[in-house]
Amino acid sequence: MERPSSAPCPQENRRATILDAEQLRSAAMQSKAWPYEEARKLLKRWPDGKPDSAPVLFETGYGPSGLPHIGTFNEVARTSFVRRAYEELTGGAPTRLVAFSDDMDGLRKVPDNVPNQAMLAEHLGKPLTRIPDPFGTHESFAHHNNAMLRHFLDQFGFDYEFLSATDCYSSGRFDEIVRQVLRQWDGVMGVMLPTLREERRQTYSPVLPVSPSSGKVLQVPVEVMDAEAGTIAFTDEDGSRVEQSALSGMSKLQWKVDWAARWVALGVDYEMAGKDLIDSVVQSSKIARVLGGRPPEGFNYEMFLDDKGEKISKSKGNGLSIEEWLRYGSEESLSFYIYREPKKAKSLHLALIPRAVDEYWQFRGNYPAQPIEQKLGNPVHHIHRGAVPEPTSLPLTFGLLLNLVSLPGVNDPETAWKFVRRYAPDTSPETHPELDELIGLAVNYARDFVAPTLQRRAPAEQEVDALRELDSELAKLDPDTPGDEIQNIVFEVGKHYEFESLRHWFQALYETLLGSSQGPRMGSFIALYGIDNSRRLIAEAIGA
Repeated sequence: MERPSSAPCPQENRRATILDAEQLRSAAMQSKAWPYEEARKLLKRWPDGKPDSAPVLFETGYGPSGLPHIGTFNEVARTSFVRRAYEELTGGAPTRLVAFSDDMDGLRKVPDNVPNQAMLAEHLGKPLTRIPDPFGTHESFAHHNNAMLRHFLDQFGFDYEFLSATDCYSSGRFDEIVRQVLRQWDGVMGVMLPTLREERRQTYSPVLPVSPSSGKVLQVPVEVMDAEAGTIAFTDEDGSRVEQSALSGMSKLQWKVDWAARWVALGVDYEMAGKDLIDSVVQSSKIARVLGGRPPEGFNYEMFLDDKGEKISKSKGNGLSIEEWLRYGSEESLSFYIYREPKKAKSLHLALIPRAVDEYWQFRGNYPAQPIEQKLGNPVHHIHRGAVPEPTSLPLTFGLLLNLVSLPGVNDPETAWKFVRRYAPDTSPETHPELDELIGLAVNYARDFVAPTLQRRAPAEQEVDALRELDSELAKLDPDTPGDEIQNIVFEVGKHYEFESLRHWFQALYETLLGSSQGPRMGSFIALYGIDNSRRLIAEAIGA
């Protein structure tokens, strides 16, 4: 089934509640949720709609010099949230989303995380589409990385159009905008030169010719010979003077000029960018006006950081890969994490996945009972394009599942399901596919990251006494005793002993029974794992 436009939304065939369009539009006009605030910029840009009923064009750019990571995906997801918000505000006005690959850029350095680095080093300076694929699977290095990007965007169900810079230049699609740069040479230089160091000013050119001898993209001074014909002159690498066309892929534009030219040539109305590109947005916007166009709307988001607090770089490969998140967390949890607080710097590493999964389900569970104003501020409304699927809650959390599957003998989905079905008899892999998915993800995460770090400590004297009393109380319970009732018993036992606080009592339970400094709601865990099994954990801890 072809997906409607905008944001990722797995499992669309499930039942979902869809809000009334008029009521939605009215509330969206007042909503403080950031996608609506951004979409209202487009209403001001085109108060009567775009001329000739043309679709409002959203764009996101991608530099395919390194392997795609979640930071790359981030722009497409967030842009899609704004796109959907604009469609809701306008009652379905036409829109398009272009994912543009800057694949004609010259390769400046060899990425750290790809094979055949010596081979790549031999092709430094050449357009990415003219460099052999180090993985040996595609026509070029750019084709390989573009394919990875498209595969991921397709997997998430984005509605987008892919454009290649190489195709746009080589096909002649950008010929007229290149001519316009040549015509407005002095104006473009007037914007750029004041932003450059003196040394760079001596060699700067808005147009980067492709060397006829080496095939490299050259950073050399250029002389405009005939703007209408599109001819330029420059000194090639071997010292010879070359006069050639700047059209049809014989050159590309310097990147800030290229960005502005792309906006004008394609008619881009909205594009967001990272905070590190604020100055670039300013300069490119000025150039767009020099070229006779109008810069797009947009905003600058904060950057993702790795677990060391360093900016994620696709060339360093220090961020999460697309595959890593999806091995340990659901698609919805990724979209949820990307949606929230786009103007706040956030870490992006494996340790945050469990919390993202549980918070997604918490917000999804809140959605049905919320008034429409709160619904529009709920991330799940945007993740699921206003059609939040049922069920809106699960019988247990991802964190609780992690504690379960981290225990010896419960490290596979089939075994885990035996415990889950006893805890929640109405569930099964067939009736609860999202729960089934989470069990598999929890097994992966626990096997790779949790189980190897667990180390149960011996209980202290007071803790031994408390554990024995807890064991005695559990022995009195029916096997099907609800988790809330068990939780009350755990609380009461802890009150009988001089722990600094009940938090220290629960920490003692986590450390002695589970081997971790933190853990789940103990009543729920005991109900899930089983009273007899939990009593065996206590017996092992106290050496009984």
